[in-house]
Amino acid sequence: MQIGYKLASEAFGPQELIRQAVRAEAAGFDFVEISDHYHPWLDVQGHSSFTWTVLGAVAARTERIGLATGVTCPTVRYHPAIIAQAAATLALVSGGRFVLGVGSGERLNEHVVGQEFPDSVRVRHELLREALEIIRLLWRGGYRSYEGRHLRLEDARVFDLPDELPLIAVAASGRHSARIAAELGDGLFATEDKASIVRHYRDAGGSGPGYAEVPMAWAQDERTAAEAALKTSRWALTGWKVMSELPNPVNFEAATGTVRTEDILEKFACGPDPDRYVSAVQQYVDAGFDRLVMQNAGPDPDGFIDFYQRELDQPLRRLRPSDAA
Repeated sequence: MQIGYKLASEAFGPQELIRQAVRAEAAGFDFVEISDHYHPWLDVQGHSSFTWTVLGAVAARTERIGLATGVTCPTVRYHPAIIAQAAATLALVSGGRFVLGVGSGERLNEHVVGQEFPDSVRVRHELLREALEIIRLLWRGGYRSYEGRHLRLEDARVFDLPDELPLIAVAASGRHSARIAAELGDGLFATEDKASIVRHYRDAGGSGPGYAEVPMAWAQDERTAAEAALKTSRWALTGWKVMSELPNPVNFEAATGTVRTEDILEKFACGPDPDRYVSAVQQYVDAGFDRLVMQNAGPDPDGFIDFYQRELDQPLRRLRPSDAA
């Protein structure tokens, strides 16, 4: 079991993200995971800095804590050759602490370069598969070329490669994406507590760690926590099919106009009661995940980190899959 802290790049500026990462290391978290977006989900969040610059600064300011992208889309906004180079460099400057989380992306972030983001999920999966093949090819060293159905590479070489390559965790939500994770990744990444995702991954031969984000919102009282999450994070209740399709924050604003505080309370562990958080994390442990990311949408990140260190760290580390699971 490893426990991570989510750096919400849509909700905080780069200096604050770096500060939170330093605090997370001091509080005992095993790793920090950061989203890689061009836009925030909602305008009210107000931020979206360049993730790779933030991670480099975090690597320089910390000594022990792991670093991960959650997740990068290496197909449209970035060419996979660039991600192969960026991940190799970050692995070197962090002393081998980096995990590359990748996924098929969202229109929200990928359409900005003026290149069509595919409507077909099948095509997105084909793109992701080719991107992973290119990254793996470049990490073998030497000059490499690649001719795929969607992506190409011409006489490219990543000169600075670490002795131990970064683990690649591939985001999945169903059978097909789980198969890609098993065949071309080293681990699994998910945002839902569905045992079926892990089962598809294992059935396809995947044997690596399972990363998952657990939604929560800490505050001194439950209502304050839920209302903060409603303001900034109600997009999380739209479901992945919606989250991957809408092009701009204004569309998420419109799509979430009917979300209520009560809906947040059903989805997020809210308030000051540690038992609620332990129960929420237990669902992911029962589903088969062993790299759990605390995704706090509450109004006080420092208060949450203190709460985690005081009330959650040891209880969460003692969790094991229940008999019922």
